[in-house]
Amino acid sequence: MDSITHLFLGGAIAAAIAPSGQRRAALLAGAAIDTLPDLDVLPLMLSHDPVVRMTWHRAASHSLLVLPFVAWALWACFRRRGGRVAQAPWRWFWIFQLALLAHPLVDALTVYGTQLFWPLPVPPVMVSSLFIVDPLVTQPLLAACVVAWFARERLPARRALACGLVLAGAYVGWSLLAKALVEQRAGRSLAMLGLQDAPRFSVPMPFNTLLWRVVAMTPDGFLEGETSLVADRGPIRFRAYPSDTAALRQAASFPATARLLWFNHHFARADVRNGELVLSDLRMGAEPDYTFRFAVARQEGARWVPVAPQQLDWPGATRAQLSALWQRIWHAPASDAESPLSTPPPAPG
Repeated sequence: MDSITHLFLGGAIAAAIAPSGQRRAALLAGAAIDTLPDLDVLPLMLSHDPVVRMTWHRAASHSLLVLPFVAWALWACFRRRGGRVAQAPWRWFWIFQLALLAHPLVDALTVYGTQLFWPLPVPPVMVSSLFIVDPLVTQPLLAACVVAWFARERLPARRALACGLVLAGAYVGWSLLAKALVEQRAGRSLAMLGLQDAPRFSVPMPFNTLLWRVVAMTPDGFLEGETSLVADRGPIRFRAYPSDTAALRQAASFPATARLLWFNHHFARADVRNGELVLSDLRMGAEPDYTFRFAVARQEGARWVPVAPQQLDWPGATRAQLSALWQRIWHAPASDAESPLSTPPPAPG
């Protein structure tokens, strides 16, 4: 999730647990604690490798196998120094634990992926039920923290914090239910194409959980479609897009390529552009505009050789499409009742 959400989530958790006389201090401490995992971007900025910067973010600093010990160490350090932590040690123990662990757990709800079990060699967890920025998660937490800051020890502060955390949690629960509904719809639609077993993912479109994007992989490329939980009633209409899977197979063992495919669960598009193999992460963006695109190999005659990875600029076409999202939530396309495939599927390879 975005940094603003992390600030208010940590602040709300800490202020709800702390003694009422320490509520303001807990708001600030919780916000700082919940922000700590994202400080991994600072050492990663020293690397010139964009694949390293992308795939090592949300790794050790977001691991459920690491953070409990970090939280304990911080708690023990502050307890020895006296002050508020020493006055209410067990409340502050849970503040450090819960505010710190809340960060990777919320991050795992996005599609980027969070390495919750680092250093185990398992792919990042990507529940992808929330867009990375969602005001309906942030607003109740923000309101709760503002009320708690001004109400301090009074009863409205405690009530506001409880209400804010419950509302944010309920919205997360709704996002998981919405994703389950989308997955059911996607499964039925892909079954009509004989692709019910195709690897796929679903992810909410920006800033909402009512309009979703679904991508399914095929032998020669992928299918992409959108569905609104409000407006759409028929099958998801997919569009077929090619991917240079032959070139990707030849370059799959290159370190940068293998790392990216592990990180994005093989949801990648391969294109040959000016003799270079470009991998696009299909999870973030939409055709033809993807946030993360990397040149990873160069063609030399009939073979591919690895190159120092280079991240390509984001074209930015998606920014212009954001204005149409609101209308798409409430209005189904005119072709909603037609076949679930708007172009012929790729031929089996």
